[in-house]
Amino acid sequence: MEQVLWQPDQHWIERTNMHAFMTLVAREYGIDATDYACLQRWSCEQSTRFWPLLAEFAGVQWQGEPEPVVDDAERLPGANWFPGIRLNFAENLLAAARDPQRAEAVALVFRGENGRRDSVTYAQLQQQVARLAAFMAGQGVQQGDRVAAVMPNCIETVVGMLAATSLGAIWSSCSPDFGINGIVDRFAQIEPSLLLAVDGYYYSGKKLDIMPRLQKVQQAIPSLRHTVLVPFLNSAPDTAGLTAVTLYPEIDDSDRPLTFTQVPFNHPLYIMYSSGTTGVPKCIVHSTGGTLLQHRKEHLLHADLKSDDVFFYFTTCGWMMWNWLVTGLASGATLVLFDGSPFHPAPAALMDMIDEEGITLFGTSAKYLAALEKAGLKPAQSHRLEGLRAIFSTGSPLTHESFDYVYRDIKADLCLSSVSGGTDIISCFALGNPVLPVVRGELQCIGLGMDVHIYDESGQPVVGQKGELVCCRAFPSCPIGFWNDPGDEKFHSAYFERFPGVWAHGDYGEITERGSMIIYGRSDAVLNPGGVRIGTAEIYRQVDQLDFILESVVVGQDWQDDVRVVLFVRLRDGLALDDDNIKTIKSTIRANTTPRHVPAKIIQVADIPRTISGKIAELAVRKVIHGEAVKNTDALANPESLDLYRDLAELQD
Repeated sequence: MEQVLWQPDQHWIERTNMHAFMTLVAREYGIDATDYACLQRWSCEQSTRFWPLLAEFAGVQWQGEPEPVVDDAERLPGANWFPGIRLNFAENLLAAARDPQRAEAVALVFRGENGRRDSVTYAQLQQQVARLAAFMAGQGVQQGDRVAAVMPNCIETVVGMLAATSLGAIWSSCSPDFGINGIVDRFAQIEPSLLLAVDGYYYSGKKLDIMPRLQKVQQAIPSLRHTVLVPFLNSAPDTAGLTAVTLYPEIDDSDRPLTFTQVPFNHPLYIMYSSGTTGVPKCIVHSTGGTLLQHRKEHLLHADLKSDDVFFYFTTCGWMMWNWLVTGLASGATLVLFDGSPFHPAPAALMDMIDEEGITLFGTSAKYLAALEKAGLKPAQSHRLEGLRAIFSTGSPLTHESFDYVYRDIKADLCLSSVSGGTDIISCFALGNPVLPVVRGELQCIGLGMDVHIYDESGQPVVGQKGELVCCRAFPSCPIGFWNDPGDEKFHSAYFERFPGVWAHGDYGEITERGSMIIYGRSDAVLNPGGVRIGTAEIYRQVDQLDFILESVVVGQDWQDDVRVVLFVRLRDGLALDDDNIKTIKSTIRANTTPRHVPAKIIQVADIPRTISGKIAELAVRKVIHGEAVKNTDALANPESLDLYRDLAELQD
């Protein structure tokens, strides 16, 4: 039974960008755009009308003719979007710097866990970009070259990306908590010519030096011609072990005006990476125009981002949400960048920051919201949160109970948007909508222009049933392909092998009769006891309710010609798993799901393996308990935790 937790009133709706766009579509094309389902269907069936209208609405700056829009809207992959136009990504993100009314507005605020705070206006940001772009050009960086970064989420990172892309170069980044193999496995494949890096970073009250790691990176990647080092831990870091290095503050000011190299719509912009837990990470190439157009759609219409907003997302530079966040500059908004532990020096750190910076749109992970509740925080009682009108959650399915927590203990009057997409498309398939109600446990809608369906086992679209999330028509943010993938063999195998001509995303979900979506977890992690498919999120939802459990991971173990469900739990400090705990876990799962969901084994562990972006590494655990090798442990934030799952006696009976 659906439970509406929030409903926008007419006054709220009429102030949204979505309402303004609906009105525009109705005027231009005479359709009933007040019905979102109707608008969404039109945006897919009439993509050659939708995407140009969106670009005009968003004020996208490009040169050339927008016709034809696409050579074949049915061809997936390989559709060629806007072949007649050229544009520059950085130029679009710095538009506010050329607007006399916005140039002196704050563009970026950096907050470090150690109390550091920096800020720049749009005019200052453009000056810093011009300075670094001139230096990069002087080092020979040009269109198509790769610029790599090992950086925290700070202002200099955004400057680096904008400088590189202003030249038509391709940007690729990871966070400084990556191990040496994690960095080299990624960047060595793309052969960058320039590296932007810090000397170290802060996390949970600790200062972590990465200079020895940078020396090894330079040695392992011969394509690097120069390194720009940003002092982050020390004002004067010792660079003796590095070659061809320039300190960021010592880059000469240049009179060279900032120019923007115009590139084709389909020119590479970003290289992102798969998690890499099953092998060397795949290098996913995203286009300039596709990324810009998709992000502008999601920010303006689905997030209702406006120029007077203060926009925050808790992310690192190794997660696609960083790329998603920084495109918010194109709206002329103020972006808040945070680096460090969200629970340092106290669990309320980010809630404090909402009040201190006047954050209006707050993005985070489902894991963070669950941890906030476990910590007993009730920000509605302790914080003002006056301007906060939206919370975004991603990374894993947001449980029903976390929906309750937000509206009960954070703020009752806001739009809670659980979103789902990924690094693969650098955007979302299903996400929020400021003109629709928020229903407990559901993602509000499928994104405009995304022809998303749920397929059953036979490849037929179904509604109200669980199955594979697919996209059936071309969309601009479909990746160009994988870097160094002859014949696109790996690319096709990753997304198009199961349903030719249809993008299979790898999520297990359901589309409701109302057009909303429920995500049950990754389809490659789906449990299959007795031939019945169970999404892992269905079990996590029940386990997360239990106060004595901090976190868990559930996998399927091959057992006696079948599969049995095994649940590993990490308990609060000082607690041991006993028969009463096990009984409580099983009875909670059985009462709220089905007997098939009840784990055959429940085992206490001291740690749960996660990827560097914070996602539970279910596949890695499954491999270990079956005696298989995890090929790339550098993709994990805590690879040593895998040893806890090897040769467990509890799994032998």
